[in-house]
Amino acid sequence: MPTISRRDLLGGAVASGASIGGVAILKRPASAAEFVYKFGNNLPVDHPMNKRVQEVIPKILEESDGKLEVRVFPNNQLGGDTDMLSQLRSGALEMFTLSGLILSTMSKPMAISGIAFAFPDDDHVWAAMDGEVGNYVRGLATKLNLHALDKMFNNGFREISSSTHPISTPNDLKGFRIRVPIGPMWTSLFQALGAAPTGINFSEVYSALQTRIVDGQENPLTLIYIAKFYEVQKYVSMTNHMWDGLHFLINGGAWRALPQEVQDVLARNINAAALKEREDLVELNRIVEEDLKQKGMVFNRPDPGPFRGALSKAGYYKKWKETFGDEVWALLAKYSGPLA
Repeated sequence: MPTISRRDLLGGAVASGASIGGVAILKRPASAAEFVYKFGNNLPVDHPMNKRVQEVIPKILEESDGKLEVRVFPNNQLGGDTDMLSQLRSGALEMFTLSGLILSTMSKPMAISGIAFAFPDDDHVWAAMDGEVGNYVRGLATKLNLHALDKMFNNGFREISSSTHPISTPNDLKGFRIRVPIGPMWTSLFQALGAAPTGINFSEVYSALQTRIVDGQENPLTLIYIAKFYEVQKYVSMTNHMWDGLHFLINGGAWRALPQEVQDVLARNINAAALKEREDLVELNRIVEEDLKQKGMVFNRPDPGPFRGALSKAGYYKKWKETFGDEVWALLAKYSGPLA
């Protein structure tokens, strides 16, 4: 399998800075592809996802006998997530990768993969998301006139950083002022653990940490690194408290317009790219952890059991089970074990 070098992985992360409609078929000269589809995303061009997709674009063109050309527009070139989602649903954009946590604004159960402490590791994540849980969510996408390919791209687990102390048990979060994204899943999680969550836009997080408006924050390791939080934080607790991935979505009309054999070529190659990107992100996280340690950050790995127990006692799982519904919750429990 082709590999991405340490320089590519880390350079791509740093480059980020932080980081229902018809089908839009462009008219092309006779010698050009019959279908020219745009793929928009919010990740930098050197991110493993974009690098792996770029690898398979020539294969898609060749294996489709020149019928399908995919053009990549990374790094929010076509607008923010909300803008691109709107374009995707209208058919102005044919392909887009998006988190289930954001898709839940259209169908709440699509955020099921973000339930706190549901997955202990990547193996459990992929068993669920390549299996029954993912199939359920992909079915919801179909109802929105979107086609979601079988394999998700990895966005990784979220970890807690702190300027005051490591987070080893739920008691360490009592009264802890933590920045969270503006959204109910994060707020309810940390409130249930006794913390004091504050919704702050990502662009303002560094200054909030620097001025001690908050004591800590939570994000994947890559964002902790590229946002230079190591300058204003001392500890990283590898809580793995929430996982998130990216669905590869295709406008329903655009998908149906493709002949079956072209659909097969597209799905096979993008799914293969996703499997390679998953491995890349694991390696990227390993590299970033090493670099953060060299920059003076102190790491610990808490036992998730007490956190799950505290959340259950606080009614967190009961609340989200009622929100998402019994059917998908039962599917999740096959992979996570009982949560409520």
